[in-house]
Formats: sequence, C-alpha cells, structure tokens
Amino acid sequence: MRVGLAYNVKPADPPPHLPEDAFEEYDSEATVGHICDALASLGHEVRRLPAGRAFVDALREARPDIVFNIAEGEGGRCREAHLPAVLEMLGVPYVGSDPLTLAVTLDKPVAKKLVAAEGFPTPPFRVFRSADEFTALPFPCPVIVKPAFEGSSKGVRLSSRATDYGQARDMVRFVTDTYRQEALVEAFVPGAEVTVGVLGNDPPRIAGMMEIAPKTVPPTEFVYSLEVKRDWENRVSYRVPPALPAAALAEIGRCALGAYRALGCRDFSRIDFRLDARGVPQFIECNPLPGLSPGYGDLPIMAERTGVPYVSLIREILSHALSRLGMAAA
Repeated sequence: MRVGLAYNVKPADPPPHLPEDAFEEYDSEATVGHICDALASLGHEVRRLPAGRAFVDALREARPDIVFNIAEGEGGRCREAHLPAVLEMLGVPYVGSDPLTLAVTLDKPVAKKLVAAEGFPTPPFRVFRSADEFTALPFPCPVIVKPAFEGSSKGVRLSSRATDYGQARDMVRFVTDTYRQEALVEAFVPGAEVTVGVLGNDPPRIAGMMEIAPKTVPPTEFVYSLEVKRDWENRVSYRVPPALPAAALAEIGRCALGAYRALGCRDFSRIDFRLDARGVPQFIECNPLPGLSPGYGDLPIMAERTGVPYVSLIREILSHALSRLGMAAA
C-alpha cells in the first residue's frame, strides 16, 4: 500500500519568546525515520506528509491509500483534530482516533467529565482562568496544577505539586501567564503511577502496563514532570509489568478499556492512572497520539518488554485501522 505519514517535528531553532517546552509534543526526525523504516519493512511505499499549511498540497501529490497520523497540530485546544478533520473532508482514510476524540482528550477537564460520567474514578478538580479567580478549593492540598489542554507534560514542573493554597495560586498564575490557557487544579493522588497501552477496536485489548516508579522521591511526592521526563534514566524506573497486586492490575485494565471506549479511541492509545490511598485507580488523562519513538516512547517500551518488536507494533496499529476501515493490505 501507499502509506502517508503525517507528523510534526521539533524545530531546530524554536522562537525564544515561547516556553521551553512549547514543542515538547512534536516528534524528532529520528522518530519519523523509525516509523517510515518500519512501514517500508512491511512492504509499504511510504510518503512523508509534514503537517502544516502545505499539508493538503503534499497529500494531493502523494495520493496515499491511507495516512498514518501522528501529527500534533498547531495552535489551540483543538489542534490535534485539525489534520484528521482535513482527511475526513477529503475522504482520505487514516490511522487513529477521529477529530472529536482528539479534541476532547487534549482538553483534560472535558475528558475527565466524560470518563467520570461512565462511572470511572478521576480525581476532583477545578479550572481557573486566572490566579485572581483562585480563592479556595472544595478538596484539600496537596494538589497538582497543570495546563488544561496540553500533553507530554507541557507546563508540568516539579513545582506543580502544591502543598498549600499560596503555592497553588502561584502555579495557576504560572500556567495561565505562560501557556495562555486555563489552569487545571486537581487533587494530588499519592500512589503508584501506571500507564496503559491499548490497541484495537472490536474489541480493544490491553497491550501492556508500565509503572513509572520514582528513584529519588517517594511516590507520595512524585510528579512525572518535564524535568523527570528529560532525565528519566536517572529519576525513574519503568516496571513492566507494574509491581502491583494482580487485583489492582485487573482493575486498572478494566478502567483503561472503559476510558478508551468512553472517549471513542481507535486503533491505539495510552491511558494514565494513579492509585489513590485505597489502591483505587484514578483516571488522569488519555493520549490517543502516544509517542512512537523506539526505546523512548512509553508504548514502544511496553511492547518491547512484553516481547513485541517495534515493527510488529507498527504493523498491529496499521492492521487495526485497515480492519476497521474494511481495507485489505496490498
């Protein structure tokens, strides 16, 4: 088949006026190359389709049978929905979730409301447009403060965990001033952090679970922040499977599949949880565009440690999309 790969790459020289993590969600050229190589090794003709204003012209020239979408988009809380919306308008099949799912999952408060409405636990939260709005909370500190619609730990720092209202207000100001969007203030969940890879559609399956275990602080203080992700080899251990009781893993899996369905995910996603003081998994967020960098992205790490080679992971993701679309690989 002719497969188009839609993507955004980190700029070599980002504008200095933007936050240091402004392009944290974007992929490296190396990651794009790995995915292209994997698709080519499966016998497909691969065409690169950089996201942006020139995307439509590139798409028309490439004329792919299907687009493998990993593009994060540019600007606004609906940015991840831009490219699949264009593909739907032009009638081009693509891999991954649709525009609605990509929009609601990037907006963390909306995703939490949808998941909670289906009966899956999520920490209590409030959203603030400015620090001036912040007066009190209906739940106690500690809390974690983060941008309401970002991914890849953008805007999440070690200081994002606030132990009193003054610190929380300061972090609300940091988020709203720096990222020009609402701040999500969420009750901090003190237990293990677990991310779950989910693949497929009818039915979806748990592809792996990974515990992000801190090396330098207790779990009760751990924040999977930008600083930690950039220095993960020294700061965390990735445990596949998590060092948790079988009953806890089963419940995490149940909640992951439930959230996947509630949010309308397709083909592949990664869903994050933290366990509360009673061991109950609390939904944190869902990423339907999880990183696919081998050796670095959480989903490829889970696959590798469960005996699934990188090329096989890419094959399965594409296969689920083709099956969903009623297409056969040439």
